Amino acid sequence: MGSFWGHLHTINHHRRLVRQGCFRMGLYWQGLTHDLSKYAPVEFLTGVRYYQGTRSPNTAEREEKGWSEAWMHHKGRNRHHWEYWTDLDMQTKAYAAVPMPPKYLAEMVADRIAACKTYQGSAYTDASALGYLERSNEARLMHPDTVRALRFLLTKLRDEGERAAFCYIKTCLRKNVPFCGQETQSGTIVGI
Repeated sequence: MGSFWGHLHTINHHRRLVRQGCFRMGLYWQGLTHDLSKYAPVEFLTGVRYYQGTRSPNTAEREEKGWSEAWMHHKGRNRHHWEYWTDLDMQTKAYAAVPMPPKYLAEMVADRIAACKTYQGSAYTDASALGYLERSNEARLMHPDTVRALRFLLTKLRDEGERAAFCYIKTCLRKNVPFCGQETQSGTIVGI
């Protein structure tokens, strides 16, 4: 029964941190609706079963089964995950990542910060989210524009702090301009 309450607390804590970050960027609806699918039985019961409190239960499920049913459900319903943004490339006839819209990329930044804070606790620093990105292999799978913008924003977080990063993102979203340093595939750097 401890894993039920522990997992519920972890979800609620994570969502509260993302909500705070989204609100600071002016993304109120996204903050309120972030990760609601985690309460669906397929995600929640898996979370309870594999709960450890120090990492995602989806990782433990993946280690045991070779894949995570909860993650498959989650990534298909939550636009703040780059995995959601894949589609059939009409030229190659293979699935490939497409660029994430800025408001979902911004929510992804808040999500990554919150996940690091939730699982790292007092060991969290403003460099944690960038460190996670650099240690993972996911950057090679994301659309190049998305990974460049994400790396730029997480570097800004590391170097200038959370307040500056969220303020910058909010300004870009409000002015409807791409994040600075977001180089398009054509090689043009755009932003404020």
